[in-house]
Amino acid sequence: MNSSSNDGYSDGVGEVKKPDEGWWAAILVDEKNLQEDEEFNETINCGDTRKTETKPAEALDWDFIQGVCDADEIIRLTVTSYNRGGILASGEGIQGFVPASHLINLPADCNESDREMCFEEYLGQQIAVKVIECEPVRERLILSERAALAGEGRRNYLLSTLKENEIVEGKVTNATEFGVFVDLGGLEGLIHVSELSWGRVQCPRDILKVGEIVQVLIIQIAEEKGRIALSLKRLTENPWKSILEVHHPGDIVPAIVTCVKNYGVFARLEEGVEGLIHVSSVDLPPNVSMEDYFFQGQEVLVRILHIEPEKRRLGLSLEMRK
Repeated sequence: MNSSSNDGYSDGVGEVKKPDEGWWAAILVDEKNLQEDEEFNETINCGDTRKTETKPAEALDWDFIQGVCDADEIIRLTVTSYNRGGILASGEGIQGFVPASHLINLPADCNESDREMCFEEYLGQQIAVKVIECEPVRERLILSERAALAGEGRRNYLLSTLKENEIVEGKVTNATEFGVFVDLGGLEGLIHVSELSWGRVQCPRDILKVGEIVQVLIIQIAEEKGRIALSLKRLTENPWKSILEVHHPGDIVPAIVTCVKNYGVFARLEEGVEGLIHVSSVDLPPNVSMEDYFFQGQEVLVRILHIEPEKRRLGLSLEMRK
């Protein structure tokens, strides 16, 4: 997913639209890894051999599972296997996948080797989990060890008390390429990458760190699915709305380089808006590329060529590097 895209989500300088089902489907919990696990055919390491454990979907008691999910109950299951995306946990009438981001003993920034060691330590252990996604038609069951920490009933309580357009405080639990997850006290919400900043976001981890306490705006609550969409950027005014009151074509202003491409450089003005310094406006030395000439965080002086707030476009030319 292109982390800088707002397509289908933002309406220029006007109102920002609420997430739809396509938006949620594109980014929900470790979707890329979970696509491999729909049938829960997990491969585990066993000495020098590899073993596959499969449990037929018809063996699952979906009525029982749905009841556990609706009541927001905590259940104890045994970890039976794992793959690169998380672990498989089983019990009588139930078997589900716990994504790595929902394990309490797995650091968010651990490397692949440490990740696998952590998964191996889970094998054979009983863990307390909650059901966070239950879709019998798709034979999809997603569990969370971290959600169980809040206690039984907490998720349902939050879903019934939180309101859209309310500002709440939470703790960052995970940062991925598509956004940041925030624990609101027993229920996680997602700040999509497009809701982190009014400017370009190269990496969500540059904006928020795991463990950080942050205030966010609730922009959507899908109670029936237990999903909460959050925004960080909407706590500040959209700078594109007032950019023409501050700047005009021909102005020379300071900026900070945010992204370097072979076709040009993106630079952010003090107000938070970003524009493009096209390669054609840069007098590069012989045999020197844009990547060699600029770097992220570099201070530059730019001339404003044109401003199109409705399209969020700002044309710049380079005056001076610092």
